[in-house]
Amino acid sequence: MTNQENTPADDGAVEHSGPTHSGFVALIGPTNAGKSTLVNRLVGAKVSIVSHKVQTTRAIVRGIAIHNNAQIVFMDTPGIFRPRRRLDRAMVTSAWGGAKDADLIMLLIDSERGLRGDAEAILEGLKDVPQPKILVLNKIDRVRREDLLALAAAANEKIAFEQTFMISAENGSGCDDVMDYLAKALPEGPWYYPEDQISDLPMRQLAAEITREKLFLRLHQELPYSSHVETEKWEERKDGSVRIEQVIYVERESQKKIALGKGGEAIKAISTASRKELSEILEQPVHLFLFVKVRENWGDDPERFREMGLDFPH
Repeated sequence: MTNQENTPADDGAVEHSGPTHSGFVALIGPTNAGKSTLVNRLVGAKVSIVSHKVQTTRAIVRGIAIHNNAQIVFMDTPGIFRPRRRLDRAMVTSAWGGAKDADLIMLLIDSERGLRGDAEAILEGLKDVPQPKILVLNKIDRVRREDLLALAAAANEKIAFEQTFMISAENGSGCDDVMDYLAKALPEGPWYYPEDQISDLPMRQLAAEITREKLFLRLHQELPYSSHVETEKWEERKDGSVRIEQVIYVERESQKKIALGKGGEAIKAISTASRKELSEILEQPVHLFLFVKVRENWGDDPERFREMGLDFPH
């Protein structure tokens, strides 16, 4: 079945000249394979935060893209790795749960790392998941072609992938081919979300995620990834601006000092970067106020897990 071009209706809405397709695509893979970068690239907007710190994505983030007559709902799952703590277990459980709820699974592998470590274990786990699967090799601009072909062959020996794609999420190479395939592979049916919606993440939560990203980008070597950000107040003001108050939670007093920085320079830089991006996303002036609080052992608090959209593992 071929996809046909959409044509604008008289009222400005898009009219579909062929059958519509829709479905959920779970993007899974090891940590730092580039899943969030790829989701943002395919959606065409920032819906998932990105940093060099492993396990940045904690809960499933849904990014919604329209391609030809298809609405593709990408589920950016936490990186799958060997869990050590309760938060780790909740994240890995969330990732596998996302895979089992999807119409199609997209396994993303970092071409430089290949099948070493967690990728091998993920391939084993996927053998028990019945949904159709495609393999996407990322960061192909950093690897020789013969090595890419050998990696693709090795992965396809373990799993019967429907298709293999070679891409660069960073520069977009190969991403159109992925979108063309998904638009045809997903089942026929009505769209799940309004046409102009790009994520199902509430704005308060997205704002907290943006600040957490800036926190990691500024301090990722110094601050544990267990740090957490919550949006506590959101006030729309009469002048068209918005006042946002957020709390950065850390587990120890020493971490609070790191987050604040000497003379408050770290927290000021984080606030400036977050405020700038939030202003662009919201298209209105933002007054952002950040506070740092110590909450010992927050990783054992069920309420914090609910805040992040994770089930609390017992």
